Amino acid sequence: MQTVLITGGAGFIGSNFIPYFLEKNKEYKVVNLDLLTYAGELSNLSKIENNPRYTFVEGDICDRDLVEKLFNQYNFNGVIHFAAESHVDNSIKNPDAFVRTNVFGTFNLLDVARNYWMESPNNYKKGFETARFHHISTDEVYGTLGETGLFTEETSYAPNSPYSASKASSDFMVRSYYHTYGMNVITTNCSNNYGPKQHDEKLIPTIIRKAISGEKIPIYGDGKNIRDWLYVLDHCKGIELVFNTGKTGETYNIGGKNERDNLYIVDVICGILDKVIPKEKSYKEQISFVKDRPGHDFRYAIDASKIENELSWRADENFETGIKKTIEWYLKKYQ
Repeated sequence: MQTVLITGGAGFIGSNFIPYFLEKNKEYKVVNLDLLTYAGELSNLSKIENNPRYTFVEGDICDRDLVEKLFNQYNFNGVIHFAAESHVDNSIKNPDAFVRTNVFGTFNLLDVARNYWMESPNNYKKGFETARFHHISTDEVYGTLGETGLFTEETSYAPNSPYSASKASSDFMVRSYYHTYGMNVITTNCSNNYGPKQHDEKLIPTIIRKAISGEKIPIYGDGKNIRDWLYVLDHCKGIELVFNTGKTGETYNIGGKNERDNLYIVDVICGILDKVIPKEKSYKEQISFVKDRPGHDFRYAIDASKIENELSWRADENFETGIKKTIEWYLKKYQ
């Protein structure tokens, strides 16, 4: 039985990923290391908390002593690294937390793993020849797009917020451990995720929550910012596939091919709510435009052809099917 360390597993994507990974990989045990900041929610893992192949540890990825102790105790031969500060607005107000967690925390995990798995550059210890470090990143490292074009794995980095700059830095740190030490690393950069278990502060949960509570639904600027929306379970399937079959040292972009602007998102959600829990007036009348965030990127969109062609990954959900499942989950939560 092998054991993989998953960091940030109580967060949105991690808490969707761990149950999926345990179900698909019966030969693995999972240790979930999470600091349980405001974005971590252990109740999202309640269905697996008694699984004998699952262990939760509350702790900080920046705590080297703790990370070393866990490696020694559990003999990890894989790391899947989700843990990150990820909200752009928060990074504008408090950038130092993003540098600490996203840059130093990633370095800390990489360095402990390297020392535990490797004798010297390009020389793995016996029993760790296949040990792999999988780094989860974002399309925001590429900056912003105009009205045309797509991000590929070859797109130059041009981060525009403290959040995306910290993630770009962590991506480069992972890359350096491959080129300097020959470490078995792999990186995935994803587009905007949505689905069950996302934190209330994010766009789609906010729209649903504000709508059903009768509050104004805040939309930044003119609402024309475009994102490529990826249903979280499709992302989890891609991560599991890359971790098990991706090529060492490579980067794979995972995107949903679902470009939608924020006006469309709020319109669709309100339209579904009008049918599911109708009231006298349409929920669309609650839409309110607020001052845009500083440096708000106009458009993100991913070219996922590499993971599609090389690893045969496909997104199962389009936005219109995924958003119905998402709304259903949040209505149960908020009502």
